[in-house]
Amino acid sequence: MTEEPTKHQYLPNINSPADLRRLRVEELPQVCDELRHDIIHELSVNPGHLASSLGVVELTVALHYVFDTPYDRIVWDVGHQAYGHKILTGRRDRFCTNRKLGGLRPFPFPTESEYDAFCCGHASNSISAALGMAVAARLHGEQRQVVAVIGDGAMSGGLSFEGINNAASTPNDMLVILNDNNKSIDDSVGGMNQYLLRLTTNTTYNNLRYRASRKLFDWGILNEKRRKSIIRFNNSMKSLLTHQQNMFEGMDIRYFGPTDGHDVIELVRVLRAIKDMKGPKLLHVHTVKGKGYKPAEENATVWHAPGKFDEDTGERLDVGKPATKCPPRFQDVFGETLLELAQQNPQIVGVTPAMPTGCSMNIMMHALPDRTFDVGIAEGHAVTFSGGMAKDGLLPFCNIYSSFMQRAYDNIIHDAAIMRLNMVLCLDRAGLVGEDGPTHHGAFDLAFLRPIPNLTIASPYDEPELRRLMFTAQQPDMGTFVIRYPRGRGSVVDWRCPLEAVPVGKGRLLRDGDRVAVLSLGPIGTEVAKAIDGLSDEIQPHVAHYDMRFLKPLDEEILHEVGQRFSRVITVEDGVVTGGLGSAVLEFMADHGYTPTLHRIGIPDTFVEHGTVTQLREICKMDAPNIQRIILKLL
Repeated sequence: MTEEPTKHQYLPNINSPADLRRLRVEELPQVCDELRHDIIHELSVNPGHLASSLGVVELTVALHYVFDTPYDRIVWDVGHQAYGHKILTGRRDRFCTNRKLGGLRPFPFPTESEYDAFCCGHASNSISAALGMAVAARLHGEQRQVVAVIGDGAMSGGLSFEGINNAASTPNDMLVILNDNNKSIDDSVGGMNQYLLRLTTNTTYNNLRYRASRKLFDWGILNEKRRKSIIRFNNSMKSLLTHQQNMFEGMDIRYFGPTDGHDVIELVRVLRAIKDMKGPKLLHVHTVKGKGYKPAEENATVWHAPGKFDEDTGERLDVGKPATKCPPRFQDVFGETLLELAQQNPQIVGVTPAMPTGCSMNIMMHALPDRTFDVGIAEGHAVTFSGGMAKDGLLPFCNIYSSFMQRAYDNIIHDAAIMRLNMVLCLDRAGLVGEDGPTHHGAFDLAFLRPIPNLTIASPYDEPELRRLMFTAQQPDMGTFVIRYPRGRGSVVDWRCPLEAVPVGKGRLLRDGDRVAVLSLGPIGTEVAKAIDGLSDEIQPHVAHYDMRFLKPLDEEILHEVGQRFSRVITVEDGVVTGGLGSAVLEFMADHGYTPTLHRIGIPDTFVEHGTVTQLREICKMDAPNIQRIILKLL
């Protein structure tokens, strides 16, 4: 950890959850205060995901206090909730390296710690994974407890519903904790709900309930069918008394809650009461995202990942301060251009799976709310929903982060491409994204989309090209049009160019040469330009640079020209080299009898870890100095 401004009483002595469990339960609120302070202090200087982790501090402490981790499994969903978990499980002294090259991973990962039960860089997988572990424990005859912690919107993902559906019919003793931070704790937590929570989690009540059911089984009065009928009757009575119903009770999963997710002592009591109960069960807790830090509580969206900030004043550093004019973020060019196009074309609608701010679709959402749809963490649904609108005459711009689009692969094929529907799939965060690591790098989209018929796949060199491609994509009869672009800023300050169409499947010659041809796709081409600019005046005329613009259809005119004129060719792409632009060029050259020496530059056949984009490009040999070295080697 960085130097602490105040001395903690408990946290420095907690090197594992076993140390935590030696404390009295009355001491846990102070542990929570210290843990929350640690997270705020560290993230003020080493940016990361703040609000989500603050919201589950008490839940994290209670879980590790009640359960025998790491033997018992805690499966986190949406891993950016797990900073407190990292600190309590022996990584406090290294937490200052979180998300840095060679440091702690941004999300839980089993190879980093035995306390990290599963990889959780994306959402909605916890219930399925935890169910698998619970079944494994049962088949191995182990008494291991398994807990899935799902929240922060992850319950809207289709996989979570698939998991809970299977949990209802598969023998298991799993506990699902639904961390509901969609609203503040209100009156629904008290009154009859709180009374029934105390009753249904009371040890005496549950022991009596269990003994009675065993007797009925032994006497042959209660079989499995009748047991489920009694559970349904019990759940119906609870719904009648509380005037509430929920899907879990309808699936014969025992439901407890809602309860206050910031009362650590009550959480410990409830968890102790229900942890040994047989069968699948769900505990519903209400939490406040950003809890304990006023700026984060008031604006959880901004403080989800706020960057560096002054922990005393809440001022976000380098935000809103005068600065030299710089290029915009690609996402903002997308958001501004989408609104501009939508105002001209009444058929355009916007769709995003829980990322309106992240992809800047909130710009259109604010101006045209009736034509903008946030569907929650449900990427497959986002694509098929867009397909349905496209089928009946609307023109959806569906914006999904590249790495999350992997979850909608089947939907792209069956619900868009087969019918050649007019819709635009915008892949934000394509290529290496930096500190979020391998679960978030947009490494695979070029390779997995290229084999699909009826797709147009394009990537803009810079911000004006993104505008032109978006304008092109919404022209009539374009079919399913994919535009991919990276996280972060581009290279053009004055980006508001006129909206005009780009010829589909046509690239462009940026710089002519006579000995080596470099073919790039997308903004990674600016690294090529830097590499060539850094060559001597004598060498520069020998290097040609083509911006391919489109992976599909390829510009065959350019490729014939390159095959005929050049014996040395380099391809550069911000995606895996297996199956992407380089592979496509190799296939073309082989099919047409050209035999150049071809060197492919891109993301290697490995999962690239976390670090800054600059660091990762250097590691992957995709930066200007490495491109320059390859050019010189081929010359």
